Amino acid sequence: MSPPDNNYYIQATSAPCAERALVLKQGDTFGLFDHYGDIDARARGEEGIYHRGTRFLSCLKFELMESRALLLNSTIRKDNVLLSVDLTNPDIYSNGTLLLPRGTLHVDRSQFLWDNAFYMCLRIRNFGLAAVEISFTIEFGADYLDIFEVRGQSRSRRGVLREPRLRNRSREVVLEYEGLDGAIRRTLLRSNPVAEVILPSSLHFSMHLPPQEERTLEFNFAFELNDGVAAPATFVDGLDLASAEQAGKIPDWIRSSNQQFDNWIGRSRADLNMLLTMGPCGLYPYAGIPWFSAPFGRDGIIAALESLWIAPQIARGVLSYLASTQARERSREQDGEPGKILHEAREGELAATGEIPFGRYYGSLDSTPLFLMLAGAYYRRTADLKYVESLWPAIELACNWMDRFGDSDGDGFVEGPANWGWRDSEHSIFHADGRIAAGPIALAEVQGYVYGAKLSVAEMAAGLGRQEVAQRRQGEAIKLKENFERSFWCESIGSYAMALDGAKRQCVVRSSNAGHCLFSGIARQEHAGAVAEQLISERFFTGWGIRTVAAHEARYNPLSYHNGSVWPHDNALVAAGFAHYRLTHLAAKLLNSFFEASTMLDLNRLPELFCGFPKEAGQGPILYPSACSPYATAAGAGFLLLQSSVGLTIDAGRNRILLTHPRLPDCLEYVQIRDIQVGDASVDLMLHRTGDTVAVTVERRIGMLEVLVVN
Repeated sequence: MSPPDNNYYIQATSAPCAERALVLKQGDTFGLFDHYGDIDARARGEEGIYHRGTRFLSCLKFELMESRALLLNSTIRKDNVLLSVDLTNPDIYSNGTLLLPRGTLHVDRSQFLWDNAFYMCLRIRNFGLAAVEISFTIEFGADYLDIFEVRGQSRSRRGVLREPRLRNRSREVVLEYEGLDGAIRRTLLRSNPVAEVILPSSLHFSMHLPPQEERTLEFNFAFELNDGVAAPATFVDGLDLASAEQAGKIPDWIRSSNQQFDNWIGRSRADLNMLLTMGPCGLYPYAGIPWFSAPFGRDGIIAALESLWIAPQIARGVLSYLASTQARERSREQDGEPGKILHEAREGELAATGEIPFGRYYGSLDSTPLFLMLAGAYYRRTADLKYVESLWPAIELACNWMDRFGDSDGDGFVEGPANWGWRDSEHSIFHADGRIAAGPIALAEVQGYVYGAKLSVAEMAAGLGRQEVAQRRQGEAIKLKENFERSFWCESIGSYAMALDGAKRQCVVRSSNAGHCLFSGIARQEHAGAVAEQLISERFFTGWGIRTVAAHEARYNPLSYHNGSVWPHDNALVAAGFAHYRLTHLAAKLLNSFFEASTMLDLNRLPELFCGFPKEAGQGPILYPSACSPYATAAGAGFLLLQSSVGLTIDAGRNRILLTHPRLPDCLEYVQIRDIQVGDASVDLMLHRTGDTVAVTVERRIGMLEVLVVN
C-alpha cells in the first residue's frame, strides 16, 4: 500500500532479479541477500542490511581463492531466523596447474540478525586427501543511504561519509556516516579469529587445512546510532536468543490432513512473527520488506484483525501504539488533524530532516475508523473492559475526527481530498469511462468501516456504562447504513459503486471494494448475495483469488498495482464478509485458491500482491515486479481465510466459541486447532469434513468455555 502522496510514490523501473532476495529481519533491522548470502548494492540496488530506515551495509562478498565460490544450496530456516548457504570451490589453477579440484572444500555459511547486529559464521572443511593452503576474502562497505534514496528519491546534498578506520588494537573496523540530521550512524566489524590483513573495505585470511578437518570463523557487524553501543553475543548465544524470540510470539497451533497446507500456514506464522516488532507499546507488525519495514496504521490494523482470533496480543500492541501516536493538532505537511490515526511512521535521515513528511504521517482516510473497528473486535475477543477504558480517550478523539474532519461537508459520509483508501495509487478510483474521479472522494469501503466503527463504539460504550454514547452511535450507524444504500447501490452493475466523487456522482465500476462492504456488514442482506456471486465470477475470480477490479472495466490491467491485481489481504477481508453473511462455502473457495497459490511460490510465501491473470494449468501466479515479500497482511491472510471458512467467532464476554456454517476446502479432510485461549479457558478443536458439512469435536477443554456449532 503506497504512501498517498504521489510525489513520494516511486514506480518500479525494472523487473526483479530472476532469483528473489533472501530476507532476514529482527527488530528494526532487516537484510536482503542474494542466494550466496552476499550483498552487492551496485549490481542489485535494493540489497543490503537496513537499520532504522538506513542501509548500514551495502556490500558483503565472500571470495574463495580470489574466485566466487560455487553455490550448492541456500535456504531460509522455517522460522525465518537463519540463512544457510552451502558452497564449494571451483577448479583452482596456478600457472596452468590444477591446485585445488572442484568440490574439495565445503563452506557452510550461516547468518542471522539479532539485537542491532548481523552475525555470520563460516565453517570450512577439507574433504580432500591432502592438506591444502587456502585463502579467502570478505569484502564489505556501507553507503548509509536512506531507504527512500534506495527507492529513487533524489537529494541535492548528503552528509559526510567518513573514511573507514581501525580501533581496539586494530581488531575492529569502523564505518561511519554523519547525516544532515546530525546523527552518527556506525557499523562495527569484528572477526574471530582476527584477519591477517585488514584493509578499508576487505578482510583477508589464509589457512592451512589438513584433510578431513574444519575451521570455523565468526563475524559480527554491529549497527550503532549516535552514542548507542552494541554489545554483540557469540554466534551460538545470539542464534539461541533470536530463535527463542521468534518462537515466543505466535504459537504453532494448526495441524491438518494436508502437509502442504501446514507448510503454508507455518510459513505465514513465521513471516508474521518476523515482521512483529517489539516496541514500548508491545508488538507491532511492520508492513513489509523491503519498502515498508515500518509501522503503518492501516496495515498494522488489518494484520491484527486477521490474527485476532489466535493472537489478540498483536491487536493490543497495535491499538496502544496507534493511540500513543494519534494526531493531536492540525499539520498540513503531515496531513494531521486532531484524533486522526497514523498512516505511517518512518525513521532515517530524510524523515528527521523533513525531506520527506513521513516521520509521522496521517494521510489516510481509513486508518481511523479501522482503529475503532479493531478496538471493538479486541473487546469482543477478550472482554478486557479495563483496557478499553484506558483506550477510551483515544476512541473519543477518533470518533470526533470522523464527525468533524472526516465528514467535512456534513453529508454523512467520510471523504478525503483525494484517494486516501487502501487502493491509493493515482489512477485507481475512476468512472466507468476511465476518467479519474475528482475529489473529494468518498470510498465505498470506508463508509463500511465507519459503520463498523460506530457499532463497535456503541458496544464498548455500553460495556462501560456510557448508555447515551452507545445509543447515539448505534443510531448513527443505522442512519449511515440507510444513506449508504441509497447513495452507493448501483443497479446497473448489480453492486456498490466504487466511490462517490466530489460532485457526489457514483463511480460505476465493479471492484473488490464492494466486498469490504460485506466485511463491515453495511451491505443490505439481499445485496450481499449479489455482490458475493459477482466477486466469485470469472470477471473477478482468477483461480488464484479475486481481482481488485473486474475484467473489462475501463482501467482493468492485471499488471497494475491496484486495477486488476490480486491482493491476499483484500481477499481475506472479502472472505470475512462472506462469512458475515453465512456464505462460508465461498470463503472456503478463496482459502483453497490461496493455498494452491502458495504451493507454487518460493518458500510457500504469499507476497504483497500478484498479477491478476487467470490461472493456467501448470503455472503459478504471475509475480508483481516490486511487491514486498514478506508482507504482514499477506502473511495474516491465511489465518483470516481459515477463520472465515469455518465461520468461527469468539465472544469472550459469554465465554463462547461459535462456528456458523463451518466449511473446509477440497484440499482438507480435517483441521486441528489447538489451544484457542479465551480468558482463563482454552480448547482444542478438531474439524472433520464430511461431504459438504463439517463435524466439530472438542478434543480438550480447560475452564468454562462453550463451543456451539450452527449448520
